[in-house]
Amino acid sequence: MTSTANPFDDPRHVEMYAARAAQMVPAYRDIHRLASVLIDERAPSDARVLVLGAGGGLETKAFAQAHPGWTFDAVDPSAAMLELAARNLGPYAERVRMHCGYIEDAPDGPFAAATSLLTLHFLPEEVRRETAAQVRRRLAPGAPFVVAHMSFGQHDGERDVWISRHVANLVAAGIDPADTDKARNAIANEVPVLPPEQDRAILREAGFTDVTEFFAAFTFRGWVGYA
Repeated sequence: MTSTANPFDDPRHVEMYAARAAQMVPAYRDIHRLASVLIDERAPSDARVLVLGAGGGLETKAFAQAHPGWTFDAVDPSAAMLELAARNLGPYAERVRMHCGYIEDAPDGPFAAATSLLTLHFLPEEVRRETAAQVRRRLAPGAPFVVAHMSFGQHDGERDVWISRHVANLVAAGIDPADTDKARNAIANEVPVLPPEQDRAILREAGFTDVTEFFAAFTFRGWVGYA
């Protein structure tokens, strides 16, 4: 079972997602470009790409704009977020097949690449392990898997420092303090964030090789590994 409670069913969250994400995540759109570059290193010009946690559609749109020959299978557990993705994709939606569900609801592939951006931190550790393993089984040999999500130290005191820095960055980005208080509570009590060494280990245990960190900004980390 790879499903878990979905925090993106709230219609208010869906409506503000596209604008708010760029405020909440440092270098948000740069992550999309970096992921595209990492995929392009190994993927063919007609690559079929699996986008896990694709609600909103912004990363898929960035990939589609940069690579007119790529096609996509976009998977997300929230129908409302997939509807938002279809709106955001506009004419690029014709190259995207939408799948409402989790990784087990994705096609078998084989895919030339896969991404999971800003989603894995919502999954408990065991669900995350199974998700990584199922992505690995759907990839062609050598295909890249690009992930980026919250990942920071969990030792005494370290966790609180990073959460405070994240909240301070939200305030500096112009987010209402009332909303930043909600974010602090969610990260502290609801989001199962893991330390970076554990996130890397999950990818390796799933069978990914040459796992390399390509992004780090406050509470967010990104890695690429190969099937």
